[in-house]
Amino acid sequence: MSDKSILPSGGAANGDNIRMAWHANEWYFSIIDVISVATDRNYKSAQNYWHQLKHNLALIDAQPLTHTKKLKMPAADGKMRFTDAGNRELILRIIQEIPGPKTNEIKDWLAVTGAERLEENDDPELMLERFRKGFRRQGRTEEWIELRIQSIIVRQELTDEWKERNVKEGREFAVLTSVISKGTFGITPSEHGKIKGLKRQNLRDHMSNLELVFTSLGEVVTTDLTRDSDAEGFHGCSVSAQEGGKIAGEARKVVEAGTGKKVVSSENFLAAPQDKPKRLKKKND
Repeated sequence: MSDKSILPSGGAANGDNIRMAWHANEWYFSIIDVISVATDRNYKSAQNYWHQLKHNLALIDAQPLTHTKKLKMPAADGKMRFTDAGNRELILRIIQEIPGPKTNEIKDWLAVTGAERLEENDDPELMLERFRKGFRRQGRTEEWIELRIQSIIVRQELTDEWKERNVKEGREFAVLTSVISKGTFGITPSEHGKIKGLKRQNLRDHMSNLELVFTSLGEVVTTDLTRDSDAEGFHGCSVSAQEGGKIAGEARKVVEAGTGKKVVSSENFLAAPQDKPKRLKKKND
């Protein structure tokens, strides 16, 4: 699945303190978090430790460091920020250079995480259940969680369809997504995020129930139209995206006329400085 940036589901007792993200068909782990757990250091101290460790590793063999990736993961302030990340093999290589008993715990946790991934290949529902657990830890309601999970499934089906029809990941995916959003809500995703007071956070993680419903509706209809028209390439799929967004937008207007309320709102899940994101809050709460 492409819509991923979640905390680990567990394993060793320290697993919940290590951020991970799905990239290039495998899990990548925050190197700073691994060092912090292994050495009992705070984040800043772990950063300094990693800086020195990188220097030492480069003197021994620079090749492992070529597998380091800069990936966006949720920071302490709730924003998505780039951090050094490594796959399982790189993390195992790094902790070989770190003395102390906690490195064995991390090795055990990595083994569990690898086993979970193999299970997920056979049963994708296991992966979705781990998403649910992650959202529950954030205090989200069950209704919202199920809508968010459904939006992930719908999004994956649409992007799979685009890939098969030679739409390029990255910019072309983003443009088509913006086309659907514009038709559905009358605004682009970046404009939607600004209304909610977001910066680099994942917009969908801050949508209300209705916003998720109409986002999924636009993408489901677009997927069906893409298949029915046997669209090919970016330009062919853009026609389906425009029509899918238009249909979802018309449905949104009907709901707004019936309820007297706008679907798009400034509500978000941003945490107050002293709080965790346990509720949907308005931008100016």
